[in-house]
Amino acid sequence: MSIETINAIIDPMITVMIVVIVGALVAASIKVVSGPSYADRFIAVDMLTALAIAICALTALASGRDEFLDVAFGFSLIAFVATVAFGAFLEKKVQLVSQRMRNREKKRGNAQ
Repeated sequence: MSIETINAIIDPMITVMIVVIVGALVAASIKVVSGPSYADRFIAVDMLTALAIAICALTALASGRDEFLDVAFGFSLIAFVATVAFGAFLEKKVQLVSQRMRNREKKRGNAQ
């Protein structure tokens, strides 16, 4: 198989993948705006970063330049750190809410 034949096969596939990614971008953007909780919104933002990584990989494939893979790697590192930080934030928030609920129950018990 020659390179021209491979390019003729890959180019339509890249176009289809871009259309799918754009659809996913729209869906994730809607979820960021309308998510009922912070966790839902952050998962949608995490999905947007994953789609950005996919776009970088497709751009690297379409253009033949490896630099876009470095950008995708950078995006993935930032997304991982942000996900871990947000998970720690949510865990701390849950602990604070449960502590407040226990304090309210103690106050109600003492008042009766």
